[in-house]
Amino acid sequence: MEQLKKHIKSVNGDELTVALHGKLDVSNASEFERDLLASLDSISKLVLDFSDLYYISSAGLRVLLKALKQMKQQEGTVIVRNLSPVVEEVFRMTGLDQILTVEKR
Repeated sequence: MEQLKKHIKSVNGDELTVALHGKLDVSNASEFERDLLASLDSISKLVLDFSDLYYISSAGLRVLLKALKQMKQQEGTVIVRNLSPVVEEVFRMTGLDQILTVEKR
């Protein structure tokens, strides 16, 4: 089982940038969800950098939707950057690319 590596790249005022490395799946989604949602207090812009995320499962997608829901309740935004082709295809197939703001590489 590969560990998901999380790295808080920066907290700039009310903007949080988090980079993910590896796989986001059922084996680590709950821990990531707990950590991410706990980090969103007083954040109005969440940026997820997926440059090194090469796999995401439905469990990972659920975490993104929960983060989006919390950010909307806080009147904030979620931006996902640098999707790999595989992750981008998952976003496209599930329609998540229509729900989240996705910035291309």
